[in-house]
Amino acid sequence: MNIMDYGWLGKLSWDSIVFSKLFTNFSVSEVVASTAGSIVIFATVAILFLLTWFRVWGTLWSVWLTSTDHKRIGIMYIVFALVMMTRGLLEGMVMRAQQAAAPDGFLYADHFAQLFSTHGTIMIFFVAVPFVVGLVNYVMPLQIGARDVAFPVLNQISLAITASSGILLMVSLVVGEFSTGGWSAYPPYTGTDFNPGVGPDYWIWAIVFSGAGTTLTGINFTVTILKCRAVGMGFFRMPMFCWTVLCSSILMIFAMPPLSVAALMLGFDRYLDFHFFTNDLGGNMMNYANLFWLFGHPEVYLLVLPAYGIFSEVFSTYSAKRLYGYKSLVFATMSIAVLSFTVWLHHFFTMGQSPTINIVFGIATMLIAVPTGVKVYDWMATMYRGRIRFTTPMIYSIGFLILFVIGGLSGVILANPTVDFQVHNTLFLVAHFHNVLIPGVLFGLLAGYNYWFPKAFGFRLDERLGKWSAYLWIVGFMLTFFPLYGAGLLGMPRRSFSYMDLTFKPYMLVAFIGAMVVLCALVTLILQLLVSLRDRKKNRVPVGDPWDGRSLEWSISAPAPSYNFAELPRVTDRDEFTETKEQGRAYQPPKVYRDIEMPRNNPLGFILCVLSGILMFALVWYIWWLALITALAIIVVVIASTFRWDSEQIIPASQVQQDTERWLELVKNTEPVGRDLENTPQNNGYAKLEH
Repeated sequence: MNIMDYGWLGKLSWDSIVFSKLFTNFSVSEVVASTAGSIVIFATVAILFLLTWFRVWGTLWSVWLTSTDHKRIGIMYIVFALVMMTRGLLEGMVMRAQQAAAPDGFLYADHFAQLFSTHGTIMIFFVAVPFVVGLVNYVMPLQIGARDVAFPVLNQISLAITASSGILLMVSLVVGEFSTGGWSAYPPYTGTDFNPGVGPDYWIWAIVFSGAGTTLTGINFTVTILKCRAVGMGFFRMPMFCWTVLCSSILMIFAMPPLSVAALMLGFDRYLDFHFFTNDLGGNMMNYANLFWLFGHPEVYLLVLPAYGIFSEVFSTYSAKRLYGYKSLVFATMSIAVLSFTVWLHHFFTMGQSPTINIVFGIATMLIAVPTGVKVYDWMATMYRGRIRFTTPMIYSIGFLILFVIGGLSGVILANPTVDFQVHNTLFLVAHFHNVLIPGVLFGLLAGYNYWFPKAFGFRLDERLGKWSAYLWIVGFMLTFFPLYGAGLLGMPRRSFSYMDLTFKPYMLVAFIGAMVVLCALVTLILQLLVSLRDRKKNRVPVGDPWDGRSLEWSISAPAPSYNFAELPRVTDRDEFTETKEQGRAYQPPKVYRDIEMPRNNPLGFILCVLSGILMFALVWYIWWLALITALAIIVVVIASTFRWDSEQIIPASQVQQDTERWLELVKNTEPVGRDLENTPQNNGYAKLEH
């Protein structure tokens, strides 16, 4: 059927709604699908009702949705990531339940395929990436002594199109179905000959738009670090976190375009009958595999490197020591960034290239473990003879050290092509990449979430529930994924919705128990936030330095003012805030207060979020008139936004002086507390300098 042969509603019909199948083909699988769709609808209605009931639409619009403040944008990224993580974990639980119940099970094969496709897509592109970007958005400008990122409105637009892509995935639970081609969407299976439904189209447009947002973010972060650092902050005076962000941002710039190009080429195959990746007429599926993994492996380090930076901050702060081997960590980070572009072929050792090529990429894959090993030894040396406090971030970090080394060693094993041939496409591979991404990325992000939360909101998270959540994440991860190593070595294929060999059954049962523990970890994480909100008055840290921090973000109040610094700092040391505390120069007023110019709120991001969401939905469902109108509207809105002259606002010096003097008076009247009391109500954010 020609793409122009559809009516006003394109492919949309009553049968496109998820609930319709519940009546025509009742089964447990359809009940699960309808329940998921119902949750999306109920949650949306409930949120809209609560916003209206409490009359917060105005605040939401003026303070959040139109904000260009990097701190608020970072928080919105993290909220979005946590919402998507909830969905991704629930889908993972359903998959574990299906495999534990096999060979009978309760899901159809196509439904199971949709689950592992959405799970992978969401956890990589809509949990890990926005969580990383959110933390970087909040922390990095503060650490380099900047007032904001280099391009505040572009930052807002990046969030907008990322969020609209995630919303599109939520819509797929209610209208239509998602792709069954996995998170990598390999053709020709995702071509129209084998998959004529809208599922692959949901994947294509979500990836294209979110990929554009991530690329723009990489440009923004790179320019910010290169051009907006405080006076005196040379490259080797940057905090380690900023170094990892710089390398990760460069990866965003160069690694995301191959994925976007591959997804668009697949779209051309599906929509315009091109033959880039078909079986006939000159198509070559291996071109897709190369393009996808040319993005795919740098993507791993795009996510892991900022987590490495978080661990560096955590180990140093909670060991009360200067970070050991700073320069070696910097060079190791740069080495990883470069080598990440030389290893993509190890993802398809079995796809027919010569043994010589496999050997070259196998060696490169082993080499990339060397700079990672350097980092592990530096982190352990940082803790050596330090005054270690086993706080929630430290528990995540120590769990990472142990588990990530195991995951890294399994990666070195897979770097041997002869071994890879035996376990390729088995659960051994699934265990390996979860063993890298969960301890290496998720644990780092959760450590950063607990570490910087007081800076963002002015009160500490509940430490007892935080520790419980950390232990549950660690134990749940091990129970869920360590059995998969065994099942993979026994030959169980990945993505199996059922199996007849009951040898696999015990492994799947243990993995399901682990998934339940992970769910408990998520529930505890949510409970920690709710309890912390309830107890926020007794856990306030308005002075802004609850952990005896070492870098510039801890030198200002909590929450930080919109302009960050009353006076932009001058940097003389890598641990600048620790240096000023030791020399008695901390908490000093500026010599002269000056007006500060900051960007005004801008509705452009929100408008583009709505319009891009409508455009993607129209493209998925072949509603061409709506796609054309929306595309034109986006062009008009972007052009019109360039005629806005009042894009800046002035914060008067008198206001800056009033805010600063009020905060300094609070510092003067606050009693410093030692580390032994940092999780008690006595800690108001004024940490005593201790060694």
